[in-house]
Amino acid sequence: MMDTKGKKIILASNSPRRKELLGGLDIEFTVDTGNTFEEIYDPDTPHERIPEVLSEGKSYGFHRALEANEILITSDTLVLCGERVMGKPHSREEAIDMLRCLSGREHKVITAITLRDCGRCTTTSDTAIVYFKELTDNEIEYYIDQYKPFDKAGAYGIQEWIGYAGIGRIEGSYFTIMGLPVHLVYKELLNFIG
Repeated sequence: MMDTKGKKIILASNSPRRKELLGGLDIEFTVDTGNTFEEIYDPDTPHERIPEVLSEGKSYGFHRALEANEILITSDTLVLCGERVMGKPHSREEAIDMLRCLSGREHKVITAITLRDCGRCTTTSDTAIVYFKELTDNEIEYYIDQYKPFDKAGAYGIQEWIGYAGIGRIEGSYFTIMGLPVHLVYKELLNFIG
């Protein structure tokens, strides 16, 4: 188990998956989601950099100044299908459209993390590649209606039914696809704690 040397770790995320994954590192942490950041970015931002821009924005949008013994963790995930950037769907129709786009092809899942304390800030990201089988409209609609994936980039969660039924192969970290590359979090926390 990591010795946090009295540092207080704060996860600034509403995601139950990120909370579960960070908990898997056996680190004590609190969740505080107060934030003023609007998730917008310059349209000229290279697609692979968007999660880093948004993760860092969430960090600096935290609702209060950090104290000397605190380390804040923020994160952002997106799905990149060809040149199409997919965040969270805003409607059932948009979710169906996203899954139709992902059906029968590979896509990238990019998750960025930002760690920040009083004096330092570091942002890094990890990419995984996911291969979906051809999905029928019935399968897509069943998944969306049963699992309501409106809080998930690309309109799916790998840990849910569609991951079991539709994903044939992945390259990279399963946890990056879930929304938090815990291997990077662990490495960066060790650097921050010193």
